[in-house]
Order: sequence, then structure tokens, then C-alpha cells
Amino acid sequence: MQLHVGCAMWTHKPWQGRLLPHPLPPGERLRAYATWCNAVEGNTTFYATPARSAVESWARQVAPDFRLVVKLPRAITHERRLTGADEELRSFLEAIEPLGPRAHALWVQLPGSFTPADLGVLAGFLRRLPAAYRYAVEVRHRAFFDDARSEGLLERVLSGAGAEWIPFDTTALFQSPPTSDAEREAWTKKPRMPRRSRALTDRPIVRYLGRDDTARTVEGWQQWIGTVTGWLREGRSPTVFIHTPDNADALTLARRFHDDVRACLPEVEPLPQPTPVEPLTLF
Repeated sequence: MQLHVGCAMWTHKPWQGRLLPHPLPPGERLRAYATWCNAVEGNTTFYATPARSAVESWARQVAPDFRLVVKLPRAITHERRLTGADEELRSFLEAIEPLGPRAHALWVQLPGSFTPADLGVLAGFLRRLPAAYRYAVEVRHRAFFDDARSEGLLERVLSGAGAEWIPFDTTALFQSPPTSDAEREAWTKKPRMPRRSRALTDRPIVRYLGRDDTARTVEGWQQWIGTVTGWLREGRSPTVFIHTPDNADALTLARRFHDDVRACLPEVEPLPQPTPVEPLTLF
């Protein structure tokens, strides 16, 4: 049994010199992160298609069983809304080709304005995608969560394409008022999504957003411990991404989530041991 866990990024200033060696050249940063976690969200590709040389560097730094969940560029999902974006999609697929099996899933994050009325567009888009990749879709319109008919229609579209539904669980963040600057900023930017824990495929993906207080983050993920343990017992292979508003301790929290699942299910393969960080010296 293998559980993959990770964070929203593989480099973050609060980790430097504390959890990860610093300084590190760009060609070594993902490798150092991969001693902590065995998955990462590919959020940077949302803003621009990366150079193929950069992707080749990513592939060199991690083993084939490391999981990158790579987000489609916003030009495809938000600007063109999955329509008339063949050229942008072709360029993106060519750029990420060096990842090979490391591209665990291509992540289609849709804007909150993408409604159940747009499901025909999504179905057509998924049908045109190459079968070489797995796909996972994140929706943010409340009707998909509050209206049973809309939820069922989306599930049918995704299941027909063998795609997964990525839940973004923000319930812990919005359970009580923010207590830090990072939480206050998150309140203005993050979607208020209900918790959803139904897997459609054998490789479910979860995005969980906690608090800047570790105890509250751990308290908020307790239901996910049971859900993920159940998936593993069913033979599924889940990937869980741990976020907090400031992400300062996201690396250690991702490992703690993994440890909490292993406490329930010792058969789960352990994570690698992180690379020790050498203390800074003056000379």
C-alpha cells in the first residue's frame, strides 16, 4: 500500500535553511523536496506553459513513481473555457512530455463561473484529450455540491472519461474567524467548498486546507484519515495535498498526515527520510 502526500509547491521561503538546504540551485530544489514528500501540486503551469528544458530538469530530479499533479494553463481553462484551445493544449502536452509517468494526472481546475450548464463543453473537452494521461477535474460552482442532479451529471461526465473529481476541502479554514494575516487573506481568496469524499477512480486526489495553528489543522483532517484509510483498504492509491494559509509548516504536516494514516494501517509504505539540513556557518 502506498499513500502519496505533498504540498502546493516544492520551494517556499519559510522552508529554506530550516527544512530544506539553502541555498540550492533550481536544478536541485525538487530533489530536496522529494526527500520529504512523494507528490506535489504543479500549480506553476497554471500561469504559463513551462519550457521543455525546465520540465526535463524536474524529471531528472525525481523517481518515476513520484507524483506531479500538473495543472492545465489558465489560458485553456479560464480564458478559453475549454473551447478553441487546441494550440495551447498541444503546446502544453509537448512541454510536459518529459515527465513520463511522473505526470500522475493532468488537473483541470475550472472557474467558479463554470456551471452545470457547461457540462457538455467539459464532456467534449475530456473526450478529445489523449489517453496517455489520467485526468482530474476541480469545480468551484456551488450547484455541483448543493444540487444532487448537477452533482450526478458531473459524476457521469467524469466517470465516462475515467477522470477523477478533486475536492478542495476548505471547511477547517471557514469553521471560525481567521486569527492570522495569512488566514485573513485566505478568507478573501479561497472558495467556500463543502467537504466531498467520494472517489470516482482508483486514484483519488484530495486538496485539504487547514489553519496556521497546527492543532486545528490536525483536528480538521480527522475525517480524511478515515476516508483515506478506507480507500487504501479498497485497493485505491490516493494522493493527498496538505495546505495551510501560510504553508510554513506544510512539509511537516504532510508527513504527519502520512504518519497518522500509517498508525491506522501499518502496511502503508513509509516515506523517505528527509535530507538533513546543514547548520549555517559564518565561514
